[in-house]
Amino acid sequence: MDWIIDPDSIVETGAGAEVTGSTVTVDDGDGDGREDRGSDVSTLPDFAALFPVCQCGTEDCDACTGFQMTPRSAVMLWSMAQLHSDHAYTDVLQFGDTPVSSKDNTWMAFADYPRITWSQDAVWRRQAARAFDDLAADLAGGRLPLATCPAEEMSMHLMLRSAQAAAADGWGVPAEELALLPDHHADYDWDLAVDVLLQDEDILHLFNEQLDGIEDPESQENQRFRIGDYRPEA
Repeated sequence: MDWIIDPDSIVETGAGAEVTGSTVTVDDGDGDGREDRGSDVSTLPDFAALFPVCQCGTEDCDACTGFQMTPRSAVMLWSMAQLHSDHAYTDVLQFGDTPVSSKDNTWMAFADYPRITWSQDAVWRRQAARAFDDLAADLAGGRLPLATCPAEEMSMHLMLRSAQAAAADGWGVPAEELALLPDHHADYDWDLAVDVLLQDEDILHLFNEQLDGIEDPESQENQRFRIGDYRPEA
C-alpha cells in the first residue's frame, strides 16, 4: 500500500493550494493480510435468514440431496464479489483506457481476464466491474447469483476461485463473523456451485492460446463447441 499511495495527489493542480510536504503511514490492521472491508457485523446482510438450509440429512429430502447455498458459502461469495469489484474499479481509476500489460504486475483485476479483453476501454471495464456488484446484490437479496451473461460468467469464475482459496486459507471473512453463522455439511461445496451457478464453462476456452478466435461465433471452433458470442463487446 505504501508503494501505491500518493498523498500529494489529494491536492489538485491549480486548486489554489501547493503541496510542500506530506507524511503517510499504513496500518496493517489485524495482521493477517486481510483488508478492512468493514468488519462490523451489522453491515453484513443477514445471510442466515436469507439462505435458510435444511439440516435433516435424509436421503429423500430434495434440499439435502441437492444444492443448498449455505449462509457461510453466501457470505464468502459476497465478500469475494465486493473484493473483486473494488479491485476492478481501482484498475479503472488507475489505468483508464490503458491496455493491460502482462509485464505490469500492478493490475489488480483485469490482468486475470482473457487476453482478448486487455485492450478494452474504461467504459467496458466499468461494465465488467458492475457484474460483481450485480452478483453481490443477488446474494444480499437472498437470491442465487446465477450468471446470466459473459460478464457475470467471468465474475463468477473469479469469485469462486477466490472463495475456494479464502475458505481454505482462512481469509476473506473474519473468523468471528463466520462463527455467527450456522455451519452446514454443504459449506464451501464449490464444485457443485460451479454446476449450479454457471450454465457451462465455455468462457474458459478464451484462456487457451491454441483456441484464439474461438470467441467469434463465425469461427469453426466456436461453432464446433457451440459456445455463442464471446467477443469482448458481447
